Amino acid sequence: MMQKQQLEVETVETDRALEELKKAGADDAVYKSAGSVLVKAKKDEVIKELEEKKELSNTRVMVLGKQETRVKENLKEVETKINEMIRGMQSGGAPPGSAPAGAGPKPRAE
Repeated sequence: MMQKQQLEVETVETDRALEELKKAGADDAVYKSAGSVLVKAKKDEVIKELEEKKELSNTRVMVLGKQETRVKENLKEVETKINEMIRGMQSGGAPPGSAPAGAGPKPRAE
């Protein structure tokens, strides 16, 4: 879930950078980050890189969303099974999947 939020923030930042780049004139200097250094680059190349980055982020957000959905579904199934077991035990019955009452070993006569 945290990864998904980070990717969504990254996508928003990429969108903002793309907007600003598209506003820049053809002769304006454009720089891109290379680690802790800014390097002069061609505007078209930077736009292309940012669009690819955005597309990759969107794909990863989609995958994480699907994984999140599957995990939630699995949790609901487990919760349902646990609740069924609890209800079965509260009503005096044996938990599902266990041997029926009275099927255990007979008490010894002393």
